[in-house]
Amino acid sequence: MDRPLLVWVVDDDHSVRWVLEKALNQAEIETRSFERAEHLLAALEDDEPDVLITDVRMPGIDGFGLLDRLGESCPDLPVIVVTAHSDLDNAIAAYRGGAFEYLPKPFDVDEAVRLVEKAARQKGREAGELPDADEDVPSLIGQAPAMQEVFRSIGRLSRSSMTVLITGESGTGKELVAQALHKNSPRTEQSFVPLNTSAIAAELLESELFGHERGAFTGADARRIGRFEQADGGTLFLDEIGDMSPALQTRLLRVLAESEFYRVGGQQAIKVDVRVIAATNQDLARAVKEGRFREDLYHRLNVIRINTPPLRHRRQDIPALLTHYLTDASAELGTPAKVINSDALELLQSFDWPGNVRQLVNASRRLTVTAPGGVITATDIPEDLGGLSSGKGLQEEWTQSLAYWAEKELTTGAKSPLLETALPEFEKTLIKIAMNKAKGHRQEAAKILGWGRNTLARKIRTLSLD
Repeated sequence: MDRPLLVWVVDDDHSVRWVLEKALNQAEIETRSFERAEHLLAALEDDEPDVLITDVRMPGIDGFGLLDRLGESCPDLPVIVVTAHSDLDNAIAAYRGGAFEYLPKPFDVDEAVRLVEKAARQKGREAGELPDADEDVPSLIGQAPAMQEVFRSIGRLSRSSMTVLITGESGTGKELVAQALHKNSPRTEQSFVPLNTSAIAAELLESELFGHERGAFTGADARRIGRFEQADGGTLFLDEIGDMSPALQTRLLRVLAESEFYRVGGQQAIKVDVRVIAATNQDLARAVKEGRFREDLYHRLNVIRINTPPLRHRRQDIPALLTHYLTDASAELGTPAKVINSDALELLQSFDWPGNVRQLVNASRRLTVTAPGGVITATDIPEDLGGLSSGKGLQEEWTQSLAYWAEKELTTGAKSPLLETALPEFEKTLIKIAMNKAKGHRQEAAKILGWGRNTLARKIRTLSLD
């Protein structure tokens, strides 16, 4: 390169511009900064950088609008998008708009410099348009670095139909990732066909995958179309692929290699165009070494790998996930959405969630049903979700419930003084418990309550407990 590498930065945040300028200059990279995209576009009439770094949310023309303009005027200019609003939709929009890379804030400055150097070596941006993503796809939620890497992987693959292997523990959202890959691909208008291979008996799985002809076996009274034919032109998602039998692994390998198969009992080869996305919670590399999984099939599936992180490795995402799924649960049950106070949230964030996001979804439904008030407190969290189990927990439970009742009374405009309403009910409850414990003997019940016998008798009369 005849001149030093030149990078332009556009961001309305002065501190971000300063940090990037400092890091890039230390790497002997020249920089020029702009506060608004309009200023950068005007400067492009006289000069062009080797790499552009842009924010997404800016006054005037935002980052995505800038990408659109550059796609027409400077189609070969590598663009790195940085944003504090880092979710899947933004990642997909950035890559769809032609971004070279997507970098969530806060970012590591060394990583930013590395990306600039990598972008400078690229020859040009791939062309091609994608249809809009389907809004019905369930959201992938996460700000944790591990989830940002998942978002970036989905974005990078948004123009391709490559085979993908999704790994991760059960309940981490592997099918949601597969759906996002399909909906943000050129096959989005075609079918997405999921199949959990471990949920179907081995002797039936072959017919489920490839279909069968009439009379192929006992009970095959009619021709059946298998999942591969149903997914023709679209995507077939094979979950728990590690549990597939060796014989079916061989047949699957043939389909992946030749894009054709035979129905069970069939004589005619059927050609299909199917993108396969597989998922597993097993270590397939180890399964290959142990002879439980075909090595050639493993390499066919493992073209691109995406790992879904366990929830305990992304605890910072738990508040947003709980808010989202509590809202879903309230809509499902037709009740007002509940909120979580800080003590309850602390308990849930410190819990290890062995069932991952799937367990959190079910916990949200459970708490929506079982928590007595509109606010979920620490005492509402059951012991199997990391909740309190001691006597102190029980004491906190009734006092917090009392506090919630009192706040509600004041909010709704209580007609009577709080003690005038609460104290009789409080005394009734304790008298009933004490009388039950004393098996009806008033002297013993009075002793339990710390009263004299005459006081107890008077309370029983005035509270109409005879």
